[in-house]
Amino acid sequence: MRKAIGAQRRDVLLQFLTESVAISGAGSAIGVILGLVAAFGVTAIIRVEANAPFFRAGFSWLTIVVAVASALLVGLAFGTYPAMRAARMSPIEATRHE
Repeated sequence: MRKAIGAQRRDVLLQFLTESVAISGAGSAIGVILGLVAAFGVTAIIRVEANAPFFRAGFSWLTIVVAVASALLVGLAFGTYPAMRAARMSPIEATRHE
């Protein structure tokens, strides 16, 4: 629809890539939060059940940065082909497939 009202290929490409990165970014944030909650929750349960006060969970910021960056890179990589395809599609063909 955007192409039908005058958007350039670059505009459609950037829109699709932005959506892809936003979705993978949200997924990575949810994954990091759930992973940290699970790690600290399971560790707390093990400490109580096994009477092991020395047992602690830990994380490094570098690991979180690498996890988020790799998720964003995957989202960008796998969003490129559909974005290029959508940018090349004619407006008539795009509305016919909806």
